[in-house]
Formats: sequence, structure tokens, C-alpha cells
Amino acid sequence: MTTAEYELLLTTRYDPLLERLGWNYDELRPSPFLLLRYHYDRIVDAVEQHGWTETVGLSYSAVKMAAQEAVSNAADKSARAYKVRLTLSRSGTLTASAMPTPPLAYDPTSPAFFKPNSDSGTLYGQVLAVTLDSEPTPASLFTSTKTTRRQVYDDARSRAALPPIGASSTVSSSLAEVILHNEHGAITEASVSNVAFYRSPHWITPRLSTGCLPGVLRRWMLEQGRIREAPDDLAFTLDNVRPGDWVLILNSVSGCRVGRIQEG
Repeated sequence: MTTAEYELLLTTRYDPLLERLGWNYDELRPSPFLLLRYHYDRIVDAVEQHGWTETVGLSYSAVKMAAQEAVSNAADKSARAYKVRLTLSRSGTLTASAMPTPPLAYDPTSPAFFKPNSDSGTLYGQVLAVTLDSEPTPASLFTSTKTTRRQVYDDARSRAALPPIGASSTVSSSLAEVILHNEHGAITEASVSNVAFYRSPHWITPRLSTGCLPGVLRRWMLEQGRIREAPDDLAFTLDNVRPGDWVLILNSVSGCRVGRIQEG
């Protein structure tokens, strides 16, 4: 795929449980889409960063309608929850699809309250096995914005023996992640998630200046004080992130999950 053959990407969750959460409101009403307004803000920012003058003026109502239609037109009508994927082309075309995903059992932000010093590691389910990538992923426009140009993430997953993004996965691979680092050795993000490391008593996330994606759940959790931003780019590096460290893995489909850095 050449740089001219990509689209901007938005991936969120549709789940009726979200309508029962007071923080997931959309235009003063409960929403079944996870932080959809935040997704809109980010894709508008990406339009500007990529210089796509043709798509300036994208409306929130258009994004919301595309997401709603994707769920309504989903092939599997029996599913209770969906992963909703929207792409925006440079010409302004929105394309959306919805695939079934396991429904939420609880508020997807709850694992941010996990305290490794006092709580059981499995308080919020099985702990993810998290490894560090063996090679750097240089920061670029394509790591700081979400697009369909995902090869660097698939490469990192391949080096960690994980399936490509979007491929069918086994239970074991869905309970594993790989964390990327930039050309300076600074930790940035995971292959499909932002990250926050536990540094008692807080969860601390790498700065955007490392080249990581400005994830919508990351933004919300920073605004709510659930996580804090690192003081500098080298707060988390290959030299100071070690096996046994607790890490919060967060994205807008799975929510927050607890993981731990593994040997190797």
C-alpha cells in the first residue's frame, strides 16, 4: 500500500451496556457507541494533519449515521455487541461495517481502578501477557494518526508471534499484546492499544510526543484523572520497563485490560 492508498480509520464499540453508564453520553443522551464524539474529534484532527482539504467539513451527524447504519445492516443480527469500523477516504467517502464482539460484562473503564499492591491480579479477568517489541517503530504521521496503513503494527505483532490485526485469533493470542518503542528507545503504545504503566499510586501513560496514537479512551481517562501523562518522553524506555511491571492496555473496543510485562 502506498501513502496515496490509505484511508483514515475509526474503530469503536456498540454495546447496549454503554447506555447505562452515566459518563458515556452523546448530546445529553446515553449512547450505545463508546465515546463516538471523541472519535469524531480525532478524525477531524487527522484530516487537518494529513492536509485533506477535500474532506474538511465532515459532520458529526454523518459519522454517527454511518455507525448506526453499520449496526442496523450487520450480517449477524443475533449479536448483542459489535466492533464498528469506519473509514474516511480523501474524497470524503465514509464506509462503515460492524462485526460481532463479546458483550461487556461491566464498565469497560473499571480496570483502571486495579491496584497491583492490594488487588488480585485476576480481579478483572485473565491478565494479558505483554512483551516488548524486538525492533523499533519510528514515530511518524502514521503512528500519531489512525489510518488503514497498519503494516508497522502487523510487523510488530509478527515479531511477537501474534496474528495480524483483524485476523481470526485464538484465545491465547487475544490474551497477549506487544508494546512498541520508537527509534530512541522510548515506549509508545501497544499494537492495537494505548498503554499506561503502574507507578504507585498512579497509572502513567507515555506522552503523545513519543509518536503514540492519541487514543480516545486515553483522552477520556486523562480528563477524568484515571491515568496521568508521563513527565517526559523517556519516562518509559527499554531500559526501565522490566518483566513483572503491571500495564493497563486500553482501546475503544475492548476498554481497559490489565496486563503484565513478560520475560523476553
